Amino acid sequence: MSVVTEQQEVLDEIRAADKLFLTTHENPDGDALGSLRAMQLILEQLGKDSVMFMARDEFPLPREYGHMPFDDVLLEPPADLKDRLVVFLDCGNMDRMPVEFLRSSDARIVNIDHHHDNTRFGHVNLVVAEASSTAEIVYALARELEVEITRPLAEALYVALVTDTGKFMFENTTPAAHRMAAELIKAGVQPQVIHRQLYEGLPFSRIQLLARALAKVQRFDGGALTLTHLTRDDFALSDADESDSEGIVDHMRQVEGTLVACLVRELVSADGRRKVSLRATDDRVDVSRIARKFGGGGHRQAAGFTTDTELHKVVERLRSEVGAQL
Repeated sequence: MSVVTEQQEVLDEIRAADKLFLTTHENPDGDALGSLRAMQLILEQLGKDSVMFMARDEFPLPREYGHMPFDDVLLEPPADLKDRLVVFLDCGNMDRMPVEFLRSSDARIVNIDHHHDNTRFGHVNLVVAEASSTAEIVYALARELEVEITRPLAEALYVALVTDTGKFMFENTTPAAHRMAAELIKAGVQPQVIHRQLYEGLPFSRIQLLARALAKVQRFDGGALTLTHLTRDDFALSDADESDSEGIVDHMRQVEGTLVACLVRELVSADGRRKVSLRATDDRVDVSRIARKFGGGGHRQAAGFTTDTELHKVVERLRSEVGAQL
């Protein structure tokens, strides 16, 4: 089925639905949050009864997204869920939203995403792998639905776009992404303000945590894998929370000769479990393939997974998986 046909199916579903339920993946990033908020604003303009849902343990959101308005998000399922069209945004597979009530629901599911490994789990699927972000797909839907690109809508879309393209530096930065950015700026987005909200004004705890991460950097296999790790003690001694680790892996990515950058961090809230963030700098390595083998997912250049495997075994497996792709 062509993307055009898929888009029309989703448009038909949205137009026909009176009540909708919007959600995204666990540990939501900028594209997930921006697309979620943007779709809510679109549906509000259309006069729809729409609600957003995220699990209670997702809050507080990482500091860089604290400026985004999510006071109205639901932390529990609505009583009338079965009457609502469920719309997943930026979610590659159902396992990335591990909420049992959504698995057992008989509600109709629309799946809107840009991950190339999306499992197409919806009754209707709009998966555009060549899109820079899910927000780019949502923006196209907004244009087709003829809603006004208000400043709040433009800002939500811009946050999603700028974060998922790595500030327009990743390989998914296309001419379409830049044209979209130009239209959002025309609608009132101030790039310098969004940049400050996302990337500046860092708490001192984040700098302390970064210092601990940089002190532990290791390189393997001639620098093909550049890796660091953080323990629960590192977070405690830095007076940092889990969101303060955001962006640390990108420092690994900047090291000359690195093909894959990695941050392994112990989860503060889950004893014995680790979150692994991967970034690729070379087209020869698809880190989403590696993440999927651990039950995670993502993009070719940015992916991740959660595991209870010990650190040294994670490192061994990563070295093997990276080597297998070279």
